[in-house]
Amino acid sequence: HKLNNQETALLRGEIEMLMQERQGLLQVVGAAAVLVANLDVEAMPHDQETIDAAEVLGAGLNALSEETLNDALQLVQAEIE
Repeated sequence: HKLNNQETALLRGEIEMLMQERQGLLQVVGAAAVLVANLDVEAMPHDQETIDAAEVLGAGLNALSEETLNDALQLVQAEIE
C-alpha cells in the first residue's frame, strides 16, 4: 500500500522530531561521558545513592555502541583518552 501525501508528511515530521531528540540525547551522553572521565573517585561522596547512580550511569555508557558514544563526544567536542 502506497503512502499518501498526508501519511508521508506525518512520517517526515516524526523522523525530524526523532532526529532532534537524538541530538539532545547525544549532548547529554557526551557531557556525562566527559564528566565520568574527569571524576575524582576519591573525592566523590561514598553514600549508597551516589554509588548506585554512578553504577547506573556507567552501565548505560558502557552499553552504548562505540559509534553512538563517538557521535556524542564529537557533539560536545571532547575526547576521552
